[in-house]
Amino acid sequence: MPLPARPAPSTAAPPVRRAALRRLGEWCARHTLIVIVLWIVALAGIQAANKTVGGSYSDDFSLPGTQAQQGRDVLQAHEPAAAGTSSQVVLHDAEPLVDFQPQVAQAVAALQQLPHVLSAQSPLPPAGQPAPPGGPLSTDGLTGYITVRFDTNPTLLGTDYLNGVDTAVAPLRNAGVQVEYGGPLGELARPAPDDRSSEAIGFAVAIVVLLVGFGSVIAAGLPLLTALFAAVVGLGVLGLIAALATFATVAPTLATMIGIGVGIDYALFLLTRHRQNLMDGVDPVASAGQAVATSGRAVLVSGCTVIIALSGLSVSGISFITKLGAAAAVTVVSAVLGALTLLPALMGLIGRRMDRFTVRRPIAETGAPAGEGREGRGAGPSGGEVSAGSWHRYARRVEANPWRYLVTGAVILAVLSIPLLSIQLGYIDDGADSTDFTDRRAYDLMSQAFGPGSNGPLTVVVDQSAVPAANRPAVQTAVQQSLTGLADVASATPLQTSPDGAVLFDTVIPAGAPQDRSTTDLVNHLSDTVLPDAVAGTGAKTYVTGNTAAQVDFLDIVSSRLLLIIAVVVGLAFLVILVVFRGLLVAVKAAVLNLLSIAASYGVVVAVFQWGWGGPALGVSGKVPIESYVPMMMFAIVFGLSMDYEIFLLSRVHEAWLRTGRSHDSVAHALEITARVISCAALIMVSVFAAFIVSDNIVIKMMGLGLAVSVLIDATVVRLLLVPAVMTLLGAAAWWTPRFLDRILPHIDTEGEGETV
Repeated sequence: MPLPARPAPSTAAPPVRRAALRRLGEWCARHTLIVIVLWIVALAGIQAANKTVGGSYSDDFSLPGTQAQQGRDVLQAHEPAAAGTSSQVVLHDAEPLVDFQPQVAQAVAALQQLPHVLSAQSPLPPAGQPAPPGGPLSTDGLTGYITVRFDTNPTLLGTDYLNGVDTAVAPLRNAGVQVEYGGPLGELARPAPDDRSSEAIGFAVAIVVLLVGFGSVIAAGLPLLTALFAAVVGLGVLGLIAALATFATVAPTLATMIGIGVGIDYALFLLTRHRQNLMDGVDPVASAGQAVATSGRAVLVSGCTVIIALSGLSVSGISFITKLGAAAAVTVVSAVLGALTLLPALMGLIGRRMDRFTVRRPIAETGAPAGEGREGRGAGPSGGEVSAGSWHRYARRVEANPWRYLVTGAVILAVLSIPLLSIQLGYIDDGADSTDFTDRRAYDLMSQAFGPGSNGPLTVVVDQSAVPAANRPAVQTAVQQSLTGLADVASATPLQTSPDGAVLFDTVIPAGAPQDRSTTDLVNHLSDTVLPDAVAGTGAKTYVTGNTAAQVDFLDIVSSRLLLIIAVVVGLAFLVILVVFRGLLVAVKAAVLNLLSIAASYGVVVAVFQWGWGGPALGVSGKVPIESYVPMMMFAIVFGLSMDYEIFLLSRVHEAWLRTGRSHDSVAHALEITARVISCAALIMVSVFAAFIVSDNIVIKMMGLGLAVSVLIDATVVRLLLVPAVMTLLGAAAWWTPRFLDRILPHIDTEGEGETV
């Protein structure tokens, strides 16, 4: 394989494109008030429109073609009252509930009169009759539940609907009975998520990091201001889009996490280049234009890479997942726009006063304190002088012992990845939530009185419309017998028949909690083996439906498509790196190292939540499975974000390589001028993500921890150990590209080679 000789900078983008970005930066820096006013007007207008016509967020989604959805459709067609979305109103008192017969009857009647209610079933038996075993009244008579069925998911009805429910059960509460809401009704009763505390924590840490890292008060504030403006605008746009499509309740929080994180990063990279220009005596307007034309170009490419990775989620074929990726992409777009337009305007407004207020000597790219000379510098990759600072010396140590650093980084990632081997994907039920929530209290009451499986009942549906009437009793007997004595089944009610006789249905209570592996196995065993065998040869069709069954179907779909999504996202990222840097081995290295980094972060998440190593300290009750879609979302987000640092580091290596052709010097030079800013940017993003661990939503906790750990690993083990070691070992071969690929690949200038002030 012939190694590439020193390349001519022929890969630069056409001058007209370079000039366009430069003109954009200079225009924004020169017309500061116009740009700032436009952003303020956009923010105010979008927020006003969002409050007026913006949509809401809900976890209601369907999975067409799945067994749970088909069973629900069959039941809806033949027995609508049994097909709706069910929720429990759980009652408990120190005295038997039969003593509150009038209040219970009054509450049930009032619930039946509410809009969207199909039926409400009292837990108490008719007067003078004993409670049937396995019914909605506990054996001691102290706990019971009213099953309310809705024609839609209650979470879609809005919090005002809850006022009617509260009014309906008011007689029970007035009598001293404890009333709690379970299932979707309990989710509706939860307070709206408030991310302000998480955002405040993230911003506070970011201020400290920027002040310590760069010394300037103004320079520390500009990235935060830019990111905040862009994130608020992006969230407003997301709210308007939510009026047209249903997004999950975690969508705005996820979009906030990503938007603030990348917004600060993008602004920081541009501002660092701009401040170095100012220290070198460049005019502020020209400096802003040059920063946008160079680092801004890398921001543009990085933003597109993140969006491409998020777009890979559409391969799942699940609208719920696809829309989560789209929600995050909205704030990524606004972050890029903020960095390329609002930040240059602020830089132009500040002018040369960037370092007027300082807490230490200001430092920009090269690590040279402002106002100091260039003494102590040696020859660098460009043939001129560069700082021989600590990062430069570190890079030289890596260069001298690349295998030592490579093995050290690989061992760290391997150890952190060990828990991944035991990962259990599943559905986190209400039992893991805080007792501050009514659905958690309802969960505990149900578990104590009826067993944990009562929180996730399954509905068995048998469509016997194709079975002759004479054979239907035999079908009913066979199905009932198949459910008797079945492992992992706590109880099963007698089969009921729809009014037209075409459908049989009953309720099966699992022995385990909804999130337990045994419940998932039971659903699959019923739907794949037990029920089909019971009706074999009769022409009847069987289904297992209900909320828990739908979650199992969702898990099965996500699990089956996770590897496909990983392959698509890795493939897209590989192509981006290959096109940008025109180095086949560089692209392979980026894909492999990012896979190892993500595997390590998965391992940490499994250890904390599934193994319980620190889960209680994070507000998680007990051990929980990994929410089925978290690995998929983490992969797309982390892979996109890790490409940010990859592009910013490699763009500087590539820039020096194009000038000198000396691969080792290029790695040392790039690491020196980017390590500090990448480390600060990563620490800020880690802080932003980690701050969301205080969220009440366990999925957000899981995502926050996973993303924080991923960025931390990527910015330390990968960027400081593995990348320099691998690039040193590859040498000039890193930039080798087969001739046929070189001819067909487009030319993209990530750092504006040839752009000078």
